[in-house]
Amino acid sequence: MAPLLSKLPLNGRVHTLLRNPDRKSGLEKKPVGELNLRFTGIEADAHGGLTRKSDSRMLKQYRRGTEVRNSRHISLVSIEELDEIAGAMNISTLDPSWLGANMVTAGIPNLTMLPPSSRLQFPSGATIVIDLENLPCRYPADIIATHFPAPKRSFISAASGKRGLVGWIEAEGVVKTGDEVIVWVPPQRIYNIA
Repeated sequence: MAPLLSKLPLNGRVHTLLRNPDRKSGLEKKPVGELNLRFTGIEADAHGGLTRKSDSRMLKQYRRGTEVRNSRHISLVSIEELDEIAGAMNISTLDPSWLGANMVTAGIPNLTMLPPSSRLQFPSGATIVIDLENLPCRYPADIIATHFPAPKRSFISAASGKRGLVGWIEAEGVVKTGDEVIVWVPPQRIYNIA
């Protein structure tokens, strides 16, 4: 049987890593030199856990607060897309910590457009499975507004299709700033009801 995933002919790298052990302290995360990825998520990060409570993104499937499998262990953005969003908002910079990101990549074009089930693999063997696009929302917009008050309303439109991805840990390991990122993608087909 042939392997299902194909390796992209490019290698990205880890630009920045961030973590926040206490969600009650806010959305923002602090830069760190490495992340320890475990099957339950990032060690010492607020989004860890085998399960989580369903939220507003899942209201059509579940009542709010239903216990579900945690497929949002990690939030990823790219330095290239952050620069594009900042440009569209006419601001000088968009700090990834304001978006609650855990990892900033460089060198992976159109990161947000990677299809679900793609894998990001690191030298330690740690591997992240992409679940879904992380849609822009008002929480980062509120934080951005404390630094750049005028463009608050423009974040959601500027970040559409560029806000990054969320995923879960498939293989454990340590990821360090500067690490190479190998990208694996599944076959791409468009589902048709007919």
